[in-house]
Amino acid sequence: MELSVAHPVTTTNTPWSDRYALRAHGMKSSAIRELLKLIEDPAIISFAGGLPAPEVFPVAQIAAAAQRVLTENAASALQYGATEGYLPLRELLVRHMARYGIEVTPANVLVTAGAQQALDLVGKLFVNSGDRLLTEEPTYLGALQAFTAYQAQYVTVPIDEEGLCTDRLEEALRAGPKFLYVLPNFQNPGGVTLSLARRRRLVELASHYGTPIVEDDPYGQLRYEGSHLPPLVKLDAEHHDSACSGRPYRGGVIYLGSLSKTLAPGLRIGWMVAPEEVVARLVQMKQGMDLHTSTFSQRVACEVARGGFLDRHVRRLREVYGVRRDAMLAALARHFPPGVRWTRPQGGLFLWATLPEGFDTSELLREALKEKVAFVPGTSFHPNGGGRNTMRLNFSYARPEVIEEGIRRLGGVVARHLGA
Repeated sequence: MELSVAHPVTTTNTPWSDRYALRAHGMKSSAIRELLKLIEDPAIISFAGGLPAPEVFPVAQIAAAAQRVLTENAASALQYGATEGYLPLRELLVRHMARYGIEVTPANVLVTAGAQQALDLVGKLFVNSGDRLLTEEPTYLGALQAFTAYQAQYVTVPIDEEGLCTDRLEEALRAGPKFLYVLPNFQNPGGVTLSLARRRRLVELASHYGTPIVEDDPYGQLRYEGSHLPPLVKLDAEHHDSACSGRPYRGGVIYLGSLSKTLAPGLRIGWMVAPEEVVARLVQMKQGMDLHTSTFSQRVACEVARGGFLDRHVRRLREVYGVRRDAMLAALARHFPPGVRWTRPQGGLFLWATLPEGFDTSELLREALKEKVAFVPGTSFHPNGGGRNTMRLNFSYARPEVIEEGIRRLGGVVARHLGA
């Protein structure tokens, strides 16, 4: 990333310098992770990271749950566990997903160390050097970082206000991608949501071309307006219902979920839904990574989430983040100059702003940091380059009054940059 944020690895004369695997040469640091290092100054207002608001972390409930786990089950909670994950947690996740139309069994669920590990496992299991993957453009930087480590190539389809442009999808599918990676709900970074008509069309086309789907859904519960839309897992099962004799989960979609945005990212609890034979392979891959996700974290998360607390907490998050989204949208309307446009997310944590063609938001970031405000330039989210005139803005982390001040500062920088 520009601004020297990505910190290219310096080659030094060590016994290891010429022994890196070939895949390591194409790896890059996460632009967001590196940018966060630059903005540790508390005076900087950051719209850069996808950080939950720390003031709404359920600290008391997590502390109480941890105490109960240690009091009642310390021996097993601090011991090694099954690679698949803590069974009561997997059962809880199955019940939770069923309310959204995802009908699976615990045997279809693998608990991971956050959804980021799930992405890495997908890459590790499925991607050979040179394989083509189909993604939205722009798409989640963390997925690109995970898949590029396995030397993937990318075929992309643009997004608009209704999500992935399915009228452009068939041409991309003809390129023979190994799978399609998509974030249907409140997409990161675009903030857009795939419409129901396009979800059905995506499933139809993917089935026609025999292309499986990886559905990444870390934000699906964080909806602030409108009605919930069925996940691709459910639509895929419906599309193939007659051929599959009514099986609720056909297996054409691998679904990724996370508790990082709804409970706490420090617990590092994510999960994958896949056919049992795929889960078995993923388990083999995960055993070589970390043996299993933290037993203690899984038990604490399960203890906190049970009894309806997770639902109540998500309702609170919707209230808090909905206010912050509205605050950012209103501030953008007040402080950004004409010629800049942005998305209006129905949920999630981000929105996407676009400057006129020819402008470079990486240069803009340099000026913004002088004004003590930060964002993520859009180039990092484009797998094949592009997006130099775009930026991602996060609204979940800062309080409304801080959002107002930060957008005021950023709007001034943008106005000067555009000569407005």
